[in-house]
Amino acid sequence: MKMKLMLSIAALALLAGCCKTQQPLLGLTDEQFGKVEKDGKTVQLYTISNAAGMVAQFTNVGAKVVSLFAPDRNGAMADVVLGYATAKEYADCDQAAGIGEPFFGTTVGRYGNRIAMSQFTIDGDEVIEVNRNEGPNHLHGGSKGLHSVVWDMAEQNDTSITFTYLSSDGEMGYPGNAQISVTFTLTACNALKITYDATTDKPTPMNLTNHSFFNLAGEGAPTINDHRIVIEADNITPVDRMLIPTGEFMPVDGTPFDLRQMTVIGDSLDSTHPQMRIGNGFDHNFVLSSEPAACGLRHAATLECEATGRRLVVLTDQPGVQFYGGNFLNGTQVGKAGEVYQHRSGLCLETQHFPDSPNKPQFPSTLLNPGENYAHTCVYKFETF
Repeated sequence: MKMKLMLSIAALALLAGCCKTQQPLLGLTDEQFGKVEKDGKTVQLYTISNAAGMVAQFTNVGAKVVSLFAPDRNGAMADVVLGYATAKEYADCDQAAGIGEPFFGTTVGRYGNRIAMSQFTIDGDEVIEVNRNEGPNHLHGGSKGLHSVVWDMAEQNDTSITFTYLSSDGEMGYPGNAQISVTFTLTACNALKITYDATTDKPTPMNLTNHSFFNLAGEGAPTINDHRIVIEADNITPVDRMLIPTGEFMPVDGTPFDLRQMTVIGDSLDSTHPQMRIGNGFDHNFVLSSEPAACGLRHAATLECEATGRRLVVLTDQPGVQFYGGNFLNGTQVGKAGEVYQHRSGLCLETQHFPDSPNKPQFPSTLLNPGENYAHTCVYKFETF
Protein backbone atom coordinates (compact mmCIF):
# COMPACT_ATOMS: atom_id res chain seq x y z
CA MET A 1 0.00 0.00 0.00
CA LYS A 2 2.81 2.37 0.95
CA MET A 3 4.63 1.50 -2.29
CA LYS A 4 1.48 2.18 -4.34
CA LEU A 5 1.04 5.56 -2.64
CA MET A 6 4.64 6.49 -3.38
CA LEU A 7 4.20 5.49 -7.01
CA SER A 8 1.00 7.53 -7.26
CA ILE A 9 2.73 10.62 -5.84
CA ALA A 10 5.61 10.13 -8.26
CA ALA A 11 3.19 9.76 -11.17
CA LEU A 12 1.34 12.93 -10.17
CA ALA A 13 4.62 14.82 -9.90
CA LEU A 14 5.66 13.60 -13.34
CA LEU A 15 2.26 14.53 -14.80
CA ALA A 16 2.46 17.98 -13.25
CA GLY A 17 5.90 18.46 -14.75
CA CYS A 18 4.68 17.36 -18.15
CA CYS A 19 1.68 19.68 -18.00
CA LYS A 20 3.95 22.56 -17.12
CA THR A 21 6.29 21.98 -20.02
CA GLN A 22 3.45 21.44 -22.47
CA GLN A 23 1.61 24.68 -21.62
CA PRO A 24 1.36 26.83 -24.76
CA LEU A 25 3.45 29.99 -24.69
CA LEU A 26 1.20 33.03 -24.76
CA GLY A 27 2.21 35.80 -27.11
CA LEU A 28 4.94 36.22 -29.67
CA THR A 29 8.21 34.32 -29.48
CA ASP A 30 11.56 36.08 -29.77
CA GLU A 31 12.04 34.36 -33.12
CA GLN A 32 8.69 35.58 -34.47
CA PHE A 33 9.27 39.13 -33.29
CA GLY A 34 12.86 39.26 -34.49
CA LYS A 35 15.42 42.00 -33.86
CA VAL A 36 16.35 45.09 -35.84
CA GLU A 37 18.78 47.93 -35.31
CA LYS A 38 17.52 51.48 -34.84
CA ASP A 39 19.47 54.53 -33.67
CA GLY A 40 22.40 52.24 -32.89
CA LYS A 41 20.35 50.09 -30.52
CA THR A 42 18.64 46.70 -30.87
CA VAL A 43 14.83 46.67 -30.96
CA GLN A 44 13.60 43.52 -29.25
CA LEU A 45 10.83 41.82 -27.27
CA TYR A 46 10.50 41.45 -23.48
CA THR A 47 8.02 39.25 -21.59
CA ILE A 48 6.73 39.28 -18.00
CA SER A 49 3.98 37.26 -16.30
CA ASN A 50 2.23 36.83 -12.96
CA ALA A 51 1.29 33.76 -10.93
CA ALA A 52 -2.31 33.93 -12.16
CA GLY A 53 -1.22 33.30 -15.75
CA MET A 54 -1.39 36.79 -17.21
CA VAL A 55 1.35 37.58 -19.73
CA ALA A 56 2.49 40.98 -20.99
CA GLN A 57 5.02 41.69 -23.72
CA PHE A 58 6.86 44.92 -24.53
CA THR A 59 9.35 46.35 -26.95
CA ASN A 60 11.98 48.96 -26.14
CA VAL A 61 11.16 51.12 -29.16
CA GLY A 62 8.67 53.55 -27.67
CA ALA A 63 8.48 51.52 -24.44
CA LYS A 64 5.42 49.92 -26.01
CA VAL A 65 2.95 47.30 -24.79
CA VAL A 66 2.97 44.66 -27.54
CA SER A 67 0.68 41.98 -26.06
CA LEU A 68 -1.44 41.65 -22.93
CA PHE A 69 -3.20 38.36 -22.17
CA ALA A 70 -6.18 38.42 -19.80
CA PRO A 71 -8.69 35.67 -18.86
CA ASP A 72 -12.35 35.59 -19.86
CA ARG A 73 -15.16 34.34 -17.59
CA ASN A 74 -14.17 30.74 -18.38
CA GLY A 75 -10.47 31.31 -17.73
CA ALA A 76 -9.49 31.33 -21.40
CA MET A 77 -6.66 33.76 -22.18
CA ALA A 78 -6.70 36.20 -25.09
CA ASP A 79 -4.54 39.10 -26.16
CA VAL A 80 -6.62 42.24 -25.51
CA VAL A 81 -4.37 44.96 -26.98
CA LEU A 82 -3.78 45.85 -30.62
CA GLY A 83 -0.28 45.79 -32.05
CA TYR A 84 2.16 44.51 -34.64
CA ALA A 85 3.90 41.15 -34.91
CA THR A 86 7.49 42.16 -35.67
CA ALA A 87 10.26 44.41 -34.43
CA LYS A 88 10.58 45.91 -37.91
CA GLU A 89 6.96 47.12 -37.92
CA TYR A 90 7.47 48.84 -34.59
CA ALA A 91 10.78 50.35 -35.66
CA ASP A 92 9.19 51.72 -38.85
CA CYS A 93 5.90 52.98 -37.42
CA ASP A 94 7.21 56.45 -36.49
CA GLN A 95 7.65 57.30 -40.16
CA ALA A 96 3.94 58.14 -40.35
CA ALA A 97 3.69 59.71 -36.89
CA GLY A 98 0.89 62.24 -36.83
CA ILE A 99 -2.77 62.01 -37.70
CA GLY A 100 -3.57 58.47 -38.79
CA GLU A 101 -0.61 56.85 -36.96
CA PRO A 102 -2.22 54.58 -34.35
CA PHE A 103 0.60 54.73 -31.74
CA PHE A 104 -0.20 51.12 -30.75
CA GLY A 105 0.70 50.51 -27.11
CA THR A 106 3.25 53.28 -26.92
CA THR A 107 4.51 55.53 -24.16
CA VAL A 108 3.81 59.02 -25.52
CA GLY A 109 5.41 62.33 -24.61
CA ARG A 110 6.97 64.55 -23.62
CA TYR A 111 3.44 65.83 -24.04
CA GLY A 112 0.72 63.28 -24.63
CA ASN A 113 -2.19 64.69 -26.65
CA ARG A 114 -2.21 68.04 -28.49
CA ILE A 115 -0.56 71.45 -28.15
CA ALA A 116 -2.22 74.17 -30.25
CA MET A 117 -0.15 75.73 -33.04
CA SER A 118 2.85 73.74 -31.73
CA GLN A 119 3.91 76.52 -29.37
CA PHE A 120 3.64 77.79 -25.82
CA THR A 121 5.34 80.10 -23.36
CA ILE A 122 6.73 79.35 -19.91
CA ASP A 123 6.07 82.05 -17.30
CA GLY A 124 5.27 84.52 -20.10
CA ASP A 125 8.78 84.39 -21.54
CA GLU A 126 9.71 83.83 -25.18
CA VAL A 127 7.61 81.56 -27.36
CA ILE A 128 8.82 77.97 -27.47
CA GLU A 129 8.07 76.12 -30.71
CA VAL A 130 7.78 72.35 -30.79
CA ASN A 131 7.57 69.94 -33.72
CA ARG A 132 4.48 70.20 -35.95
CA ASN A 133 3.16 66.78 -36.86
CA GLU A 134 -0.62 67.20 -37.12
CA GLY A 135 -1.23 70.13 -39.41
CA PRO A 136 -0.21 73.24 -37.45
CA ASN A 137 -0.46 71.40 -34.14
CA HIS A 138 1.79 69.19 -32.02
CA LEU A 139 0.55 65.66 -31.23
CA HIS A 140 1.97 63.12 -28.75
CA GLY A 141 5.43 64.62 -28.47
CA GLY A 142 6.05 65.14 -32.18
CA SER A 143 7.12 63.06 -35.15
CA LYS A 144 10.17 61.75 -33.27
CA GLY A 145 8.63 61.75 -29.82
CA LEU A 146 9.06 59.14 -27.11
CA HIS A 147 6.98 56.68 -29.15
CA SER A 148 9.69 56.40 -31.80
CA VAL A 149 12.96 56.35 -29.85
CA VAL A 150 14.68 53.24 -28.52
CA TRP A 151 14.59 53.21 -24.72
CA ASP A 152 17.07 51.44 -22.48
CA MET A 153 15.80 48.38 -20.63
CA ALA A 154 17.00 49.28 -17.14
CA GLU A 155 15.63 46.44 -15.04
CA GLN A 156 13.50 43.31 -15.45
CA ASN A 157 12.24 40.52 -13.22
CA ASP A 158 9.46 37.96 -13.59
CA THR A 159 6.61 40.45 -13.05
CA SER A 160 8.06 43.88 -13.83
CA ILE A 161 10.15 45.79 -16.37
CA THR A 162 11.55 49.35 -16.39
CA PHE A 163 12.57 51.39 -19.44
CA THR A 164 14.54 54.65 -19.26
CA TYR A 165 15.30 57.40 -21.76
CA LEU A 166 17.20 60.69 -21.67
CA SER A 167 15.33 63.24 -23.78
CA SER A 168 17.96 65.83 -24.63
CA ASP A 169 17.60 69.60 -24.46
CA GLY A 170 15.84 70.81 -27.62
CA GLU A 171 14.52 67.39 -28.67
CA MET A 172 11.33 68.04 -30.63
CA GLY A 173 11.73 71.64 -29.43
CA TYR A 174 11.29 70.95 -25.71
CA PRO A 175 13.62 72.73 -23.30
CA GLY A 176 15.78 70.85 -20.81
CA ASN A 177 17.40 67.46 -20.51
CA ALA A 178 14.63 65.23 -19.21
CA GLN A 179 15.42 61.88 -17.60
CA ILE A 180 12.32 59.71 -18.02
CA SER A 181 11.44 56.22 -16.81
CA VAL A 182 8.39 54.00 -17.10
CA THR A 183 7.80 50.80 -15.15
CA PHE A 184 5.25 48.13 -16.09
CA THR A 185 4.23 45.64 -13.39
CA LEU A 186 1.83 42.71 -13.54
CA THR A 187 0.33 42.52 -10.06
CA ALA A 188 -1.06 39.48 -8.24
CA CYS A 189 -4.60 40.83 -8.73
CA ASN A 190 -4.34 40.80 -12.55
CA ALA A 191 -3.55 44.46 -13.04
CA LEU A 192 -1.02 46.09 -15.33
CA LYS A 193 0.35 48.93 -13.24
CA ILE A 194 2.23 51.68 -15.08
CA THR A 195 4.35 54.21 -13.18
CA TYR A 196 6.10 57.13 -14.83
CA ASP A 197 8.89 59.30 -13.40
CA ALA A 198 10.74 62.25 -14.86
CA THR A 199 13.13 65.03 -13.89
CA THR A 200 14.48 67.99 -15.87
CA ASP A 201 17.22 70.61 -15.69
CA LYS A 202 15.05 73.34 -17.30
CA PRO A 203 11.33 74.11 -16.93
CA THR A 204 9.41 72.00 -19.44
CA PRO A 205 5.86 70.64 -19.93
CA MET A 206 5.51 66.95 -19.03
CA ASN A 207 2.41 64.86 -19.68
CA LEU A 208 3.21 61.18 -20.21
CA THR A 209 0.62 58.50 -20.95
CA ASN A 210 0.14 55.09 -22.53
CA HIS A 211 -1.63 54.68 -25.86
CA SER A 212 -2.71 51.03 -25.73
CA PHE A 213 -5.76 50.09 -27.79
CA PHE A 214 -8.03 47.63 -25.99
CA ASN A 215 -10.54 45.15 -27.35
CA LEU A 216 -11.84 42.86 -24.60
CA ALA A 217 -13.09 40.37 -27.19
CA GLY A 218 -9.48 39.92 -28.27
CA GLU A 219 -7.22 41.81 -30.67
CA GLY A 220 -8.51 41.39 -34.20
CA ALA A 221 -12.18 41.28 -33.13
CA PRO A 222 -14.10 43.60 -35.46
CA THR A 223 -15.51 46.24 -33.12
CA ILE A 224 -15.57 47.82 -29.67
CA ASN A 225 -18.98 49.40 -30.29
CA ASP A 226 -20.63 46.50 -28.42
CA HIS A 227 -18.52 47.15 -25.30
CA ARG A 228 -20.08 48.90 -22.31
CA ILE A 229 -18.30 51.78 -20.61
CA VAL A 230 -18.45 54.00 -17.54
CA ILE A 231 -16.33 57.14 -17.21
CA GLU A 232 -16.41 59.00 -13.90
CA ALA A 233 -16.65 62.51 -15.34
CA ASP A 234 -19.17 65.33 -14.94
CA ASN A 235 -17.49 67.40 -17.67
CA ILE A 236 -15.42 67.13 -20.81
CA THR A 237 -13.07 69.73 -22.29
CA PRO A 238 -14.85 70.44 -25.61
CA VAL A 239 -12.71 70.84 -28.72
CA ASP A 240 -12.65 72.91 -31.88
CA ARG A 241 -12.43 71.46 -35.37
CA MET A 242 -8.71 70.82 -34.94
CA LEU A 243 -9.45 68.80 -31.78
CA ILE A 244 -7.88 71.51 -29.60
CA PRO A 245 -9.73 72.26 -26.33
CA THR A 246 -11.62 75.55 -26.35
CA GLY A 247 -10.66 76.11 -22.72
CA GLU A 248 -14.20 75.59 -21.46
CA PHE A 249 -15.68 72.81 -19.36
CA MET A 250 -18.82 71.27 -20.84
CA PRO A 251 -21.21 69.40 -18.52
CA VAL A 252 -22.04 65.94 -19.84
CA ASP A 253 -25.66 66.07 -18.62
CA GLY A 254 -28.07 65.37 -21.46
CA THR A 255 -25.29 64.65 -23.97
CA PRO A 256 -23.81 61.46 -25.46
CA PHE A 257 -20.77 62.14 -23.28
CA ASP A 258 -22.71 61.29 -20.13
CA LEU A 259 -21.07 57.94 -19.45
CA ARG A 260 -21.50 57.99 -15.68
CA GLN A 261 -23.77 54.95 -15.95
CA MET A 262 -22.90 51.81 -17.91
CA THR A 263 -23.48 52.65 -21.58
CA VAL A 264 -23.08 50.65 -24.80
CA ILE A 265 -20.53 52.62 -26.82
CA GLY A 266 -22.28 52.19 -30.15
CA ASP A 267 -25.53 53.64 -28.80
CA SER A 268 -23.96 57.12 -28.65
CA LEU A 269 -22.22 57.24 -32.01
CA ASP A 270 -25.24 58.29 -34.10
CA SER A 271 -25.72 61.40 -32.00
CA THR A 272 -25.89 64.72 -33.85
CA HIS A 273 -24.25 66.51 -30.94
CA PRO A 274 -21.66 68.94 -32.41
CA GLN A 275 -18.83 67.55 -30.29
CA MET A 276 -19.54 64.02 -31.49
CA ARG A 277 -19.48 65.19 -35.10
CA ILE A 278 -16.22 67.15 -34.66
CA GLY A 279 -14.37 64.16 -33.28
CA ASN A 280 -16.00 61.69 -35.69
CA GLY A 281 -16.92 59.84 -32.51
CA PHE A 282 -15.25 59.76 -29.12
CA ASP A 283 -11.90 61.54 -29.03
CA HIS A 284 -12.26 63.74 -25.95
CA ASN A 285 -10.68 64.46 -22.61
CA PHE A 286 -13.00 63.63 -19.71
CA VAL A 287 -12.52 65.67 -16.53
CA LEU A 288 -12.54 63.09 -13.75
CA SER A 289 -14.90 63.84 -10.87
CA SER A 290 -14.25 60.82 -8.66
CA GLU A 291 -12.32 61.42 -5.45
CA PRO A 292 -8.93 59.74 -4.94
CA ALA A 293 -8.93 56.78 -2.54
CA ALA A 294 -6.47 56.39 0.32
CA CYS A 295 -3.92 54.98 -2.14
CA GLY A 296 -4.05 58.25 -4.10
CA LEU A 297 -5.76 56.70 -7.13
CA ARG A 298 -9.24 57.51 -8.38
CA HIS A 299 -11.60 55.38 -10.46
CA ALA A 300 -11.45 56.73 -14.00
CA ALA A 301 -13.35 54.21 -16.12
CA THR A 302 -14.74 50.69 -16.40
CA LEU A 303 -15.01 48.80 -19.68
CA GLU A 304 -16.94 45.55 -20.16
CA CYS A 305 -17.40 42.98 -22.92
CA GLU A 306 -20.55 40.91 -22.44
CA ALA A 307 -19.47 38.23 -24.94
CA THR A 308 -16.32 37.31 -23.00
CA GLY A 309 -17.10 38.49 -19.48
CA ARG A 310 -13.89 40.52 -19.36
CA ARG A 311 -13.94 43.76 -17.39
CA LEU A 312 -11.24 46.44 -17.39
CA VAL A 313 -11.10 48.91 -14.49
CA VAL A 314 -8.91 52.00 -14.94
CA LEU A 315 -7.44 53.78 -11.91
CA THR A 316 -5.18 56.84 -11.94
CA ASP A 317 -3.81 59.82 -10.03
CA GLN A 318 -4.28 62.11 -13.05
CA PRO A 319 -7.13 64.65 -13.48
CA GLY A 320 -8.32 63.41 -16.87
CA VAL A 321 -8.70 60.48 -19.22
CA GLN A 322 -8.80 60.68 -23.00
CA PHE A 323 -11.41 58.31 -24.41
CA TYR A 324 -10.49 57.63 -28.02
CA GLY A 325 -12.77 55.24 -29.89
CA GLY A 326 -10.43 54.17 -32.70
CA ASN A 327 -11.96 56.61 -35.18
CA PHE A 328 -8.84 56.72 -37.38
CA LEU A 329 -8.36 52.96 -37.63
CA ASN A 330 -9.09 52.33 -41.27
CA GLY A 331 -8.51 48.68 -42.12
CA THR A 332 -4.94 49.15 -43.34
CA GLN A 333 -3.15 47.89 -40.21
CA VAL A 334 -2.62 44.15 -39.86
CA GLY A 335 -2.40 42.82 -36.31
CA LYS A 336 -0.37 40.14 -34.57
CA ALA A 337 -2.74 37.30 -35.45
CA GLY A 338 -3.01 38.39 -39.09
CA GLU A 339 -6.38 40.10 -38.68
CA VAL A 340 -6.97 43.53 -40.21
CA TYR A 341 -7.79 46.21 -37.64
CA GLN A 342 -11.11 47.65 -38.74
CA HIS A 343 -12.60 51.07 -37.99
CA ARG A 344 -13.29 51.27 -34.24
CA SER A 345 -11.89 47.83 -33.50
CA GLY A 346 -9.96 49.16 -30.50
CA LEU A 347 -10.22 52.01 -28.00
CA CYS A 348 -7.85 53.96 -25.77
CA LEU A 349 -8.30 55.17 -22.21
CA GLU A 350 -5.30 57.45 -21.74
CA THR A 351 -4.91 58.81 -18.21
CA GLN A 352 -3.41 62.28 -18.43
CA HIS A 353 -3.49 66.00 -17.76
CA PHE A 354 -5.66 67.97 -20.15
CA PRO A 355 -4.71 68.62 -23.80
CA ASP A 356 -3.13 72.01 -24.56
CA SER A 357 -2.63 72.77 -20.86
CA PRO A 358 0.56 74.79 -21.58
CA ASN A 359 -1.71 77.31 -23.37
CA LYS A 360 -4.66 77.09 -20.98
CA PRO A 361 -3.85 78.66 -17.57
CA GLN A 362 -7.30 77.60 -16.31
CA PHE A 363 -6.28 73.93 -16.68
CA PRO A 364 -4.11 72.11 -14.11
CA SER A 365 -0.45 72.92 -14.79
CA THR A 366 1.82 70.42 -16.55
CA LEU A 367 5.01 72.40 -15.96
CA LEU A 368 7.90 70.39 -14.53
CA ASN A 369 10.65 72.48 -12.93
CA PRO A 370 14.22 71.57 -12.00
CA GLY A 371 14.34 69.93 -8.59
CA GLU A 372 10.80 68.55 -8.97
CA ASN A 373 9.80 64.98 -9.78
CA TYR A 374 7.08 64.13 -12.28
CA ALA A 375 5.13 61.07 -11.09
CA HIS A 376 2.11 59.44 -12.68
CA THR A 377 0.45 56.10 -11.92
CA CYS A 378 -2.12 54.29 -14.06
CA VAL A 379 -3.59 50.88 -13.28
CA TYR A 380 -5.40 48.72 -15.84
CA LYS A 381 -7.06 46.04 -13.70
CA PHE A 382 -8.70 43.01 -15.32
CA GLU A 383 -11.70 41.25 -13.79
CA THR A 384 -14.45 38.91 -14.99
CA PHE A 385 -18.21 38.90 -14.53
